Amino acid sequence: MSESLEKSRPKRTMRQWTTMKGENSWTMFKVIAELVDGFESLNRIGPCVSIFGSARTKPDHPYYQKAVEIAERLTEEGYGIITGGGPGIMEAANKGAYLRGGVSVGLNISLPFEQNHNPFIDDDKNLNHRYFFVRKVMFVKYAQAFVVLPGGFGTMDELFEVITLIQTKKITHVPVILVGVQFWSGLKEWIKSTMLEAEQNIKPTDLDLIPVTDDIEEVVAIINRFYQEDQGRLKPNYEL
Repeated sequence: MSESLEKSRPKRTMRQWTTMKGENSWTMFKVIAELVDGFESLNRIGPCVSIFGSARTKPDHPYYQKAVEIAERLTEEGYGIITGGGPGIMEAANKGAYLRGGVSVGLNISLPFEQNHNPFIDDDKNLNHRYFFVRKVMFVKYAQAFVVLPGGFGTMDELFEVITLIQTKKITHVPVILVGVQFWSGLKEWIKSTMLEAEQNIKPTDLDLIPVTDDIEEVVAIINRFYQEDQGRLKPNYEL
């Protein structure tokens, strides 16, 4: 920066923290401990599919049953199931894995409401997290595919984080499948008409990252086709 420009630059007084707690310095070690615990636990379980969806979906809802059936079919194909460990769609997916004798993983998060682990998680694969970002690392690092059913802000957060990581090549390209045509079609059309066509904020090929379907067998076929092309991709995302 030139001297004249530096002299003309206004000086501002920075706001100050009200307090600085010494315990914040230990947060780094809590994060590391949580990551190590997750890595050691999940490294042993083999290829899995992460299933996202609302914690508020009731057992009598059609999407709950669809999540059970998707997890059952993926278990039959040899995949473990990873969920957020809570109720709703998460419970349904863990239930599907449990009913078929498959690997059923729950990545729980400590919340002041809504989240309690469901009874269909394997006892030795029920992980508890303090930090959302550590939990999301676990979701992504060990997933060979992502199946996303209708949900709220949390589901959207997880979905778009995964798409961003794939788009920017920070993780290996793996299938991401949106289940629920009625729920997802409006969002995908907005992405196409606004993000792509109106603003050119994404590429046309980015739309291919998120197929939408209601067909359980299509979900299974998309994942199987992907890995039939290259079995060597059945490995954790070590880039994370």
